[in-house]
Amino acid sequence: MKVHPRKILAPLAGLLIVGLFWEWLVWYNQWPTYVMAAPSDVGPRFLDFYELFAVYSWQTLWRTVAGLMIAIVVGTLFGMLMGLSRILNDALYPLLVGFNAVPKATVVPIMALLFVGQHDFNTIMIAFMISFFPISVSVAIGLSTLEPEYRDILRSLGASRFTIFWKIALPKTLPEFFGALKVAVTLAFIGTNLMEIVEPHGRGLGHLFQSGRINSDYPLMFAVLIALALLGIALYYVVVMLERIFAGWAVRNPT
Repeated sequence: MKVHPRKILAPLAGLLIVGLFWEWLVWYNQWPTYVMAAPSDVGPRFLDFYELFAVYSWQTLWRTVAGLMIAIVVGTLFGMLMGLSRILNDALYPLLVGFNAVPKATVVPIMALLFVGQHDFNTIMIAFMISFFPISVSVAIGLSTLEPEYRDILRSLGASRFTIFWKIALPKTLPEFFGALKVAVTLAFIGTNLMEIVEPHGRGLGHLFQSGRINSDYPLMFAVLIALALLGIALYYVVVMLERIFAGWAVRNPT
């Protein structure tokens, strides 16, 4: 798959402009590091703690991906049930909305107390719980809005319900699915870091952020935030790549 140079240069230019503006804003306002750390303050922290950043970034990333994978499976299953059955849609949709309305920051300490010492499990479950809702809703909407003409024509030709689902309904949901997955990626990182910050013996970038806060090392805290942003961007573009592979027909590039 050929990538246009603009796809690489434009994001890099955007990041460079934001970084220069950030540096200038801190310099112009003469903000101390405990108010706003500049990129020139943050950079040395990556060098000072590069081993911790490497280890903790990996720990945060794999837990986030694990939670996201579970969210894809469970969210797709719930979405299929709601999209193919009006009764199940009426029964499950209010439950999902109510569950999603509960702030996950209040669920994190409960999970930490219920499963003491199970940091990996707790972190993966919070990442799952915070990210599966948009996936299930997108799949349900994609299946429930399938035009009845398609079903009538295929049934008249002798197609089974499975054939209709596999050939028409499932491909139709892919654009909505990948759109929701892009949102779920960022939500999963939020869930992961909530647990890493709250759990006393947690590991990952959230734990490193908490260490910086306890030690009043504000440049380290900003460095963690940047590392999280970069991980989120990387995982987002993985989803974009998968979207182009499996649903490239639905991608419309602006001129």
